[in-house]
Amino acid sequence: MEEKPPFNPLDKANLGRAIVEALLGSKPRALSDVAEFQGAGIYAIYYHGRFPAYRALAALNQPDPTWPIYVGKAVPRGGRKGGEMDASIESNALCERLRKHKASIDLVESLSMRDFTFRSLVVDDVWISLGETLVIQRFQPLWNHVVEGFGNNDPGSKRYAGKRPLWDELHPGRPWARRCTPPKHDRDAILNMVSDYMKHVLGRE
Repeated sequence: MEEKPPFNPLDKANLGRAIVEALLGSKPRALSDVAEFQGAGIYAIYYHGRFPAYRALAALNQPDPTWPIYVGKAVPRGGRKGGEMDASIESNALCERLRKHKASIDLVESLSMRDFTFRSLVVDDVWISLGETLVIQRFQPLWNHVVEGFGNNDPGSKRYAGKRPLWDELHPGRPWARRCTPPKHDRDAILNMVSDYMKHVLGRE
């Protein structure tokens, strides 16, 4: 019988899993009404709506959100300084990041803000990136792996020659994205990619 090393609760992987479970066990809230709160950490956004290509994903999130469409992190500005131990608590990075996402969705006609919820978890900044990575690995969220660009910022006028994010090609509305050049994949190709995701990642059509 193969011997296994003794369980170490302080192992990085085990600590990371504890963060993931704490996030997934938190109460979901409406993205349409992100109240002011302090903290930096990780978050998961869920879709429950009627956009045809997302039907299978939305079904997984009824009646309770179980499969995120996007996972991200919000780190405190400047990170930890010297002996400071509460940088994540004193920051408002999570709130700002979620409100930024809300603003992006508000600009899109094909999506409705009422169809999104989120979970968030304030995390010590040392563990934020690890927690985000593990949640993304577990779910391979659609907007992280396939329809990329939801979390992008306006690149500025000197960089509009760059490719438009696939997210903006499928969900047009952000003014800065219209100034970018068309991406490699057109809308039909992106929809085919979404369909493949539903079949091969979610096991649904």
